[in-house]
Amino acid sequence: MRTILLPVHDDAGQNARLRAALDSLRAVDGRLVCIDLVVPDPAGDPFGGIAQVVTERERLRETSNQQRVADYLALEGVDADWIEAFGDPEECLVRAAALSDLIVASTISGSGLTHRVGGLSDALIVRAKRPILAIPESLDGFDVEGHVMIAWDGSRSCIAAMRAAIPLLTRARSIALFEVDDGSVHIPAESGVTYLARYGIVSHALPRHALIEAAGSMIVTQCRRRHPAYLVMGGYGHSRTREALFGGATRTMLREARVPLLLAHE
Repeated sequence: MRTILLPVHDDAGQNARLRAALDSLRAVDGRLVCIDLVVPDPAGDPFGGIAQVVTERERLRETSNQQRVADYLALEGVDADWIEAFGDPEECLVRAAALSDLIVASTISGSGLTHRVGGLSDALIVRAKRPILAIPESLDGFDVEGHVMIAWDGSRSCIAAMRAAIPLLTRARSIALFEVDDGSVHIPAESGVTYLARYGIVSHALPRHALIEAAGSMIVTQCRRRHPAYLVMGGYGHSRTREALFGGATRTMLREARVPLLLAHE
């Protein structure tokens, strides 16, 4: 996890993304790549008149925003690489993600960039093929050394997310694997504990919880009880026949989580 991709756009989630990216960067001694997103406004004259004016206003606003972010990074002693991108933010980020190890994005919210594209994190999990660190816009920083919870379901995506998180998990104060038993988990959470131990990472499996409500709701409840610094989980990692259950868990967490989410899809 050496190259961290940060979407830069003047929306409600930018400050939270920026702080989380810097905290992650310092934890793994990595390199920050900022992609400055200039997003066309679909409103306006279909022949390009008004829309062109709006786009120019957007360019000017983002030029000013980019300078503010660059100045802040300089104060923090961070020398970042920059990519300038114009167009659909999802497409721009998917292209830029090819040479990155982690994308810092925002959770799904009712404002800002994520609202304009209908949930950016949601699409990037599957399309970018890179781990996503999804940050609620209300957060101020990312506690790399705090308590961590892993939502375990034994899926390939869950395991991929845990593997991707290893550089961060080595800094965690404690790690708990939370497993919802719906009768289909073939790889138990204890196997995840054993795997992490091979990297010198101490963790433990919580008692299995029977599936008594939607998995996403159960994970939300555990987060409220345990107050983890962040949650690791697979994103859309199950077959279509079970997507209503576990796909729903991913989307529930992106909408309701109040902690950072490290997600991966495989």
